[in-house]
Amino acid sequence: MAEDEATVALHPTPLYIAGTDMTTTRPHGLMNLELASREKRAIAVSSVVAAVFLTTFKLVVGIETDSLGILSEAAHSGLDLMAAVITLIAVTVADRPPDEDHRYGHGKVENISAFVETLLLVITCVWIIWEAIDRLSTGKTQVEATVWGFIVMGTSIIVDFSRSRALYRIARKHHSQALEADALHFSSDIWSSLTVIAGLFFVSIGYRAFDSIAAMVVALLVLFVSYRLGRRTIDALMDRVPKDVADQVRAAITAVDGVEEVRNLRVRPSGAHLFVDTVVRIRRTVPFQQAHAIMDAAERAVRTVHPNADVTVHAEPFASDDESLVDKIRMIVVNKGLRAPHNLEVQLTDGRYFIDFDVEYQKGKSFAEAHAIASEIETEIQQDVPAVGKVTIHMEEYHPAERALTNVTDTELRLSSDIQRVTENHKDVFACKDLTLLKEGRHYNATLTCTIDRRKTLDEVHRIISEIETVLFQHFKQLRRITIHAEPQ
Repeated sequence: MAEDEATVALHPTPLYIAGTDMTTTRPHGLMNLELASREKRAIAVSSVVAAVFLTTFKLVVGIETDSLGILSEAAHSGLDLMAAVITLIAVTVADRPPDEDHRYGHGKVENISAFVETLLLVITCVWIIWEAIDRLSTGKTQVEATVWGFIVMGTSIIVDFSRSRALYRIARKHHSQALEADALHFSSDIWSSLTVIAGLFFVSIGYRAFDSIAAMVVALLVLFVSYRLGRRTIDALMDRVPKDVADQVRAAITAVDGVEEVRNLRVRPSGAHLFVDTVVRIRRTVPFQQAHAIMDAAERAVRTVHPNADVTVHAEPFASDDESLVDKIRMIVVNKGLRAPHNLEVQLTDGRYFIDFDVEYQKGKSFAEAHAIASEIETEIQQDVPAVGKVTIHMEEYHPAERALTNVTDTELRLSSDIQRVTENHKDVFACKDLTLLKEGRHYNATLTCTIDRRKTLDEVHRIISEIETVLFQHFKQLRRITIHAEPQ
């Protein structure tokens, strides 16, 4: 939700967090985003370096020993090298902010990267299995189980273990599927390296066929990893969201005070980011500014469970079952394009409601037009509240709050003195002060302050003010409006 629009997300970049660094004018969110990008790029670069080293080492030893197991591992590491390069490109592009052509950002690059890595894994596995079957069927194998074969595979396990742990840590920290895919590559290498070592051991004791069998086991392990990675990648590209994520988002929004119901919840992952579009139901009697605050709270609630979420909230007003009769009447009047009714009173007599209120119409509207709208309001009230006995509507013309009037308080001294005298003649008024007269044409608006006994109840004060207004209107026909402020003695 943009701060100026109720249905637009608060932050254009999901990772931005409100706040300002004390030593710089750059926002904390921007700094956090840049730090995260640098951290992801650094780990991706280190993976490229590790993959180059392992691929070269395995390839040299594999050629020297003619071990298909080691050569398959060299191919696997070569694939890791390609995957690491793709990952480096992906995490660099994915963190670019949204632009005119990519409104949802560039996060899908990570998912595409993972999908390409999956295809490379499958192709490599097909080649390894084909070559292993060929060697087993033809007996063409001259494998030498030298100490270098064990050294290269042992080195590979150490490097793969350290890289996979580092990659998993950063992937979980920044919700990066590309880094997670890279971590899967390195972790699968550990098991495949162990399998190759076992194959070399059997070769060393005279069972040369075990080299090809080890290669096939490696390929099957990699295919299993490919399946898992490919399924998750396709799910991400198809915008499939785990059910627990949607449930977490729904629960977070539902818990917000003022949200009555969550409807049409849509969640869309894009790389490390999560886009949330939802419709919430808010009571129609809630003022717009308060409804806006409720939507802001809903967005913040989502970001507490998913910090990288970009949230769009749309509100729908609805009539609650426990809505009061007064609220129903007000909403019926407001929905006619009129201002909220005033002087609204509801009396219950013999099980029937008798309703009276004032309605202001736009200036210039004819009596017949105003009466027609009043009749519609009466009909709707009687339809919504069957127990209504009678509805009485007082019609008056609405005058804008800002109008050009002339202050004549200092020139209309006679009128001011007479108004003050009549007001102070009331038995419950101790004094009259702060009288102001504003003139419009031949009519006046009067405002004044009356001092009344502080022991009076609010209802008694309201009755006294009404009596004074009635007397003033009777004595001074030129008065169009009277506003009296009561002060305790």
